[in-house]
Amino acid sequence: MLNRKIPCVLMRAGTSRGPFFLREWLPEGDEARDQALIGAIGASDPLQLDGLGGGSTLNSKVAIVSRSSQPGCDLDYLFAQVGVGHQSVDTRPNCGNMLSGVAPFAIEQGLIPAQDGHTTARIYNVNTGARIDVTVCTPGGRVTYEGDARIDGVAGTAAPILLNFLDAWGAITGQLFPTGQRIDVIDGLELTCIDAAMPLMILRASDLGLTGRERPAELDADTALLARIEALRLVAGARMGLGDVSGSVIPKPVLVSAGDGPLSITSRYFTPRRCHASHAVTGAIGVATAFALPGTVASGMARTAGKHPLTVLHPAGQIDIEVELQGEGQDATIERAALVRTARKIMQGELHLPGYVFPRSSPDLAASLDAALPFPGKDIQIIVPTSAGGGNDTMARTLTRKLGPVLGQSVTVDNRAGANGSIASEYVAAAQPDGHTLMFGYIATHGINPALQALRYDPVADFAPIGLVGHSPTLLVVHADLPVHSVAELVKLIRSQPGRFSYASAGEGTAPHLAAELFRLRTGITLPGLAHAGAAPAIADTARGNAQLMFPSLFTAQPYLRSGKLRALAVAGPARLASLPDLPTLAEAGVAGIELTQWYALFAPARTPAPVVAQLNSALNTVLQDPEIIARFDADGAQVQTSTPEELHRLLLAERLKWRQVVQQTGLRMEPQAAE
Repeated sequence: MLNRKIPCVLMRAGTSRGPFFLREWLPEGDEARDQALIGAIGASDPLQLDGLGGGSTLNSKVAIVSRSSQPGCDLDYLFAQVGVGHQSVDTRPNCGNMLSGVAPFAIEQGLIPAQDGHTTARIYNVNTGARIDVTVCTPGGRVTYEGDARIDGVAGTAAPILLNFLDAWGAITGQLFPTGQRIDVIDGLELTCIDAAMPLMILRASDLGLTGRERPAELDADTALLARIEALRLVAGARMGLGDVSGSVIPKPVLVSAGDGPLSITSRYFTPRRCHASHAVTGAIGVATAFALPGTVASGMARTAGKHPLTVLHPAGQIDIEVELQGEGQDATIERAALVRTARKIMQGELHLPGYVFPRSSPDLAASLDAALPFPGKDIQIIVPTSAGGGNDTMARTLTRKLGPVLGQSVTVDNRAGANGSIASEYVAAAQPDGHTLMFGYIATHGINPALQALRYDPVADFAPIGLVGHSPTLLVVHADLPVHSVAELVKLIRSQPGRFSYASAGEGTAPHLAAELFRLRTGITLPGLAHAGAAPAIADTARGNAQLMFPSLFTAQPYLRSGKLRALAVAGPARLASLPDLPTLAEAGVAGIELTQWYALFAPARTPAPVVAQLNSALNTVLQDPEIIARFDADGAQVQTSTPEELHRLLLAERLKWRQVVQQTGLRMEPQAAE
């Protein structure tokens, strides 16, 4: 059993925040360590309510510190970017903001002694292999966080912490200019590929028809721009020797433009598929390096050898960097780059990790012991991966009232929403395979979502299929006050006012999300999305007018269509519906290639004994033949559908192939979480 109570120090470091750990506080082995970090941050939940995170990549970061094993270095610093809304840990990037908290944390934990006045520690960044000298204020031999230094993005003032990057140039690729050139041309555009603290692809904003002073939200709303930048990034990544970077957060794209004078440059930094609200420290080092050296797309005035105070202007303010040059002209090189950050210790104590992030031990032994026991031997739980009140939840609760008497045991529903269904899926996959913990899976958890991103569960290998429950068509619905009555009118309205309208989804990776993204791509419109923790809050938000359209199942939409709060415009399916014969399909309305019929099914954990699976399938199919259940489903906009476990297994295989092909054809995918 892993220790679930570990020491922890929560710190604000630069413009980031996260827990700091000594390596010895965490479990041995990378896998166990990552599970502890996921539990510490609360990564499974987009709001991170069950951990120390704040629902953003900026405060979903971790610093792991130890005495250094590198010659000439005092400390080793491993940075980890933990997922927001999904269980992932990425140790490939670096974070200069979190770096600013490493030395004060290490001094207070007794890893290095403090000097009177100032203490400098040489830190080895395990992620990149770079060395950084960090100087902190230690009057009287004690760390102080109080001072007069101010950095943009942080309220108040604090003691200055000087970060002096010594060898960050070429740390990832081995060369400052990995392509061998200071300017490359890709798709007719000049750009600079540079590896200085962070691999970057730098473009002139003006070459893309921009001023370079646009707000991040404005840039994020320009889908054509984002698509072009990503296409350039993929080529640049290959040229930099990074291989296929479609699943990586590096290189980071940067748009540069003139600053406020000869010593400043304006930057818009992407992470990589969204514009940063301010700017990463490591990214600022790279931009300042390209600005200081001649021959790049970011080059400023010619500079002599020596120290130069430069400023990187960003949406939230500026980062001041002192760059030291050796040599002049094309022979100039960067000797060092230094900047000031601040940090503050927020709390220190004992962190209690949740058990659900750790895998259950000896599942095969548990399965062999349980196989001999009569089933069911206790209450049965059906885990629903969406919030209460939505279509999945309603359907599951309808079933439980009939399943209990058939099985001779109480059957209850447990809603475990969040992380696009991953929380529920991982919970059931790791549950005891005895048939007492089941999952109400559906097209998102076992079809679409696995095709969009890497998950910590396998929809085929980690589950024993029990049987299909039913299916429901997907509709395009709009708020009743929207002055449109056809798909063509909707598209025309959105095009006339780009960025004004938005769609609601039940979360990334769900059918409403994928349908809306396909609709956006097929029509070429600008349509931002509002993600919710389930279909129920999403459609309620649409009915209130906070979002203007949605692609829910008929099961979810039915009450709002009847009340007149929403209007259906089309069916996202292959044929019209008997219940709504006048409603055209999207293909008939001129938007082809969007067909999503939502299906629902019951699953048990893998290795559940075959006799238990057969008993559950028989009970489920018996309930689904009940006239009351059939009528209830039909009234709510769904159709009952029974199957054998083998038929459900074949459906999973077909769905996996189908959605992988859709993702490949459209380029849709869920973004890896980026380090800021």
